[in-house]
Amino acid sequence: MKHTTQLTNLVIYRNLLSDPLIHKMMVLVISDKEPELEYELDAGLIRAAEKFGLDGNLWQSYLIHHIINDENVLTSTLEKSRGQIGHSLKHAVIHDLEILLAFLKSSPLKDTHNLVSNFSPTTSLVTPGFAALKEYILSSTEVTPHSLADKLIHHYTIYGSGPLKGFKAFRWEENTGLVGIAHPDTIELDEIIGYESQKAVLVQNTEAFLAGRPANNVLLAGSRGTGKSSSVKALINRYYADGLRLVEVQKHQLRSLSNIIATLKNRNSKFIIFLDDLSFEEAETDYKYLKSIIDGSIEARPDNVLLYATSNRRHLIKESWDDRSDTQDIHSADSVQEKISLADRFGITLTYQAPDQNEFLRIVEGIAKRNSVNLPEQELKTAALRWELSRSGRSGRVARQFVNHLLGSKH
Repeated sequence: MKHTTQLTNLVIYRNLLSDPLIHKMMVLVISDKEPELEYELDAGLIRAAEKFGLDGNLWQSYLIHHIINDENVLTSTLEKSRGQIGHSLKHAVIHDLEILLAFLKSSPLKDTHNLVSNFSPTTSLVTPGFAALKEYILSSTEVTPHSLADKLIHHYTIYGSGPLKGFKAFRWEENTGLVGIAHPDTIELDEIIGYESQKAVLVQNTEAFLAGRPANNVLLAGSRGTGKSSSVKALINRYYADGLRLVEVQKHQLRSLSNIIATLKNRNSKFIIFLDDLSFEEAETDYKYLKSIIDGSIEARPDNVLLYATSNRRHLIKESWDDRSDTQDIHSADSVQEKISLADRFGITLTYQAPDQNEFLRIVEGIAKRNSVNLPEQELKTAALRWELSRSGRSGRVARQFVNHLLGSKH
């Protein structure tokens, strides 16, 4: 029982000791059998399993889940140092993992607690990377405190830790900061038909960003419904495991950009601040906050943050006749240039034009094929063109709406 009592000697993972279920585990292993406490532990473990999607031996799964999700000096240091820690800190981590590995292998639930020894949850909702780490810890004959420390450091570096862990995308709330988005769009780049050159540039720039090479802020401009927003959202589904995250910021939050960037810069992940459907009316001045952040602030932009924006306007800011008239502003040329220069501060501008008829039909055919719509080719095309005439023009969005209509009509 020595390894069990040594849980009180944890240093880095000391937060585990304050968890009620882990405390019950310690009591059960150290003391004589207490049937009522055993069933209290069973009840708590089952509740946790259904909440977090834990399976198998819940004693082990629950403890591994907490190790992976713990916020401690190791995880905070990895955030600030971009995945690097000192020798002394790693030595302390190895000290703790020696204790925790011994405690995991002491699990009394293997034979005695049938209710929680081989549990299968209703829904699997486990933390990304959990299954692989659990299998390594419990099944590998080569696992040691040293090797597990390396695995955990890699895991924390890729996926993060704490309440924001496991989220691909976030939104910014003024009072609480970053808030994880539980169900982000699952769109993949391959599902966006056409615009191959635009997607290729976006991918190349994003991969350079992830690799630590110079990369540009990007403006995706053009017709509505052409896939601008979807192209950005698809990036996190492709590159999440490489450490890419998306932070959605609304136009009215532009004044908070400096605070948002300050929050992100000490984290290990790479963040794209996503400004969707961005445009400004003539009298609005909040664009100046964005302009300053992109290129104009005395503080350098951190190398783990980029801005990607979408807009139906190439120059983002509505230009009025007064901007061109000498009657309202003797420096009208300067006024025009100031507004246009916001778009120019994005290093890359990608244009998404509305598809012509042939491109529109190719998009329809691609979406229909992916959704197993069984209609003769000519009938599909004729119906698609009829649908397009009754809508606001050709676009990928209109094509998707048409196919949804067919699916809803059970064709």
